[in-house]
Amino acid sequence: MTTKLSDLKIFNTSSAKDQHISAVAITIFTVLMIVAMIGAILMDGKVSDWVIGGYVLGLILIGSLLMYSLKIANQWEKAVVLRLGKFKALEGPGLFWIIPMIDMIPTWVDHRVMVTPFAAEKTLTKDTVPVDVDAVLFWMVWDAEKAVLEVEDYKTAIAWAAQTALRDIIGRMVLADILVGRNSIDQELQKTIDERTTPWGITAQSVEIRDIVIPQDLENAMSRQAQAERERQARVILGESEEQIAQSFSRASELYINNPTALHLRAMNMLFEGLKEKGAMVIVPSSAIDSMNLGALGGLVSLAQTNKIESDK
Repeated sequence: MTTKLSDLKIFNTSSAKDQHISAVAITIFTVLMIVAMIGAILMDGKVSDWVIGGYVLGLILIGSLLMYSLKIANQWEKAVVLRLGKFKALEGPGLFWIIPMIDMIPTWVDHRVMVTPFAAEKTLTKDTVPVDVDAVLFWMVWDAEKAVLEVEDYKTAIAWAAQTALRDIIGRMVLADILVGRNSIDQELQKTIDERTTPWGITAQSVEIRDIVIPQDLENAMSRQAQAERERQARVILGESEEQIAQSFSRASELYINNPTALHLRAMNMLFEGLKEKGAMVIVPSSAIDSMNLGALGGLVSLAQTNKIESDK
């Protein structure tokens, strides 16, 4: 897979704020310039121009020296100080001094938790299914000296390390395990990335899989497979229900076989329940009319319905 430039632009934001000038240093420089101007005005005509020029130049040099020497690091950052190209110290947070033209601050390291999104596009699983996986890495720098001196651009390096680790893990797993085992993938990714970044002074705190995209055709096939599986389960449940009903009827028939009166009453009750609904029609065998005396029963039902209608009026 060829990674697009747009995929990496989020990692190329430079953390270096080389020799940034603090507001305190600018204020001191401004005050010194005002003092130099006022002093030059007050000394005009009283001393020679050489003295006035030397006075103003001296204050300008002092102000410039203070402006480039005084640095302030925020609570969450440290400054990497190099003296004549060699590592000298980590400074900050707070106020510190450097020697202009001798000391240099190549970068300011942020010690807060950083968030890096990364992805593996069109990566083949163990069962040769191409998938797109998006994930987010939470990491932080615990050793600024190693992060700056051991790797050229630690932000880009950790992004590439996370991406290659994700592709490697996907290639060793089948699609089914990837879809249902996100937590295990997160833990394995975090462990793998942390092993790679620990020598750089960086720790991977956690990894979270955001999305897993599979080909549309495969998604449709899996949907049909799931639907067929549900239909199969529904038919199995229906068959088991029919079996239970048949067993209940079998036990009931054993009770009715030696008690025809009970069977007769049950049949009459079922017929009555069907006829009492308004507009209901029940079809019964002709032989049941004589055996169950349905003519009398039908008359009673009709009489009952007639009486109900008259009472409603």
